[in-house]
Amino acid sequence: MLKNRLLFTRTLIFMQVGKYKMSMIQDNKFPQPYEKCFLEVGDGHEIYVEQLGNPQGIPFIFLHGGPGSGCQNSHRSLFNLETCRVILFDQRGAGKSLPKRSLYKNTTQMLMKDMEFIRNKFNIKKWSIVGGSWGSTLGLAYSESYSDSVEGLILRSVFLGTEDNITWAFEKAAKTFRPELWKKWIGLLDRKEQKTPILSYGKRLESSNKIISNSAALAWSLYESILSQIDSDIIFPNKFDDKLFMNTSSDPNTPYFEWHYIKNNFFLEQDELIKNAYKLNGIPGSIIQGRYDLLCPVINAYEIAANWKNSNLIIVDEGAHSANSDPMRTELIKAINDLTNKLI
Repeated sequence: MLKNRLLFTRTLIFMQVGKYKMSMIQDNKFPQPYEKCFLEVGDGHEIYVEQLGNPQGIPFIFLHGGPGSGCQNSHRSLFNLETCRVILFDQRGAGKSLPKRSLYKNTTQMLMKDMEFIRNKFNIKKWSIVGGSWGSTLGLAYSESYSDSVEGLILRSVFLGTEDNITWAFEKAAKTFRPELWKKWIGLLDRKEQKTPILSYGKRLESSNKIISNSAALAWSLYESILSQIDSDIIFPNKFDDKLFMNTSSDPNTPYFEWHYIKNNFFLEQDELIKNAYKLNGIPGSIIQGRYDLLCPVINAYEIAANWKNSNLIIVDEGAHSANSDPMRTELIKAINDLTNKLI
């Protein structure tokens, strides 16, 4: 497949056509994009997109987690840039995309349409999907809806967007495996609020009082960060009047998006992704799942693999949720390389 593809040349591109802007910035720490742009996708949204690697290589699109977290420079290093054409984009309201934190017309279905917009804009017939956590949810939904556009699929830390998954991630896992963290998390709330902690934190996130909303967002973010790692050195505060919450510059984006998607059931029908997983048959790929993932239970990966016959299920016995740990990152990179070699 690569015989007729041109070699990648490190050329700086500077273009501007209306809202379609492209540039390349030198960065010694990470691989360099050869193209950056903002694309108007409708509903007042402009999504930030970058391409790197070989423009004539195997096309991949990377889906970040959250929802709402945005792409990180480290995501660029997951791919073999000699053979891959890699597209990263910040989903609506996330990362560099504009307007920041906009939840208007921000749904699973609209994000899938944005992906199709990108694919058509860049004249890509088929591409491969790489996504972890929420990125796996979006990757599954897209691949099941647009299977004719998908050449390969890599999932990491599978999240299915179900009520059971939400309850596990925010209640059951911590109650069972980190009860001290659970007590601290609900302990920040008033006694009445503690009866429905997810809803209570959600209402705080929606508060017009920035101190209340910022504090809830930070507590939510810290809670998830601790649960995403096997060995965390994060200290969770005991009260909302802790000096940690006085740092108004710390205002994580993801909790607002997560609450928006949670209260809308991630814009999915119950068990939709499992029921439609048979549509993935014929698409090669892998599922990388940490054995000790306290946010996305291992059973999710097994249920998808049972219906996706072409998948390779990889359980990382020393892995948790985060892709930044060595065991998880190593297996993810290997799975991407294996898929790339199959597609060459």
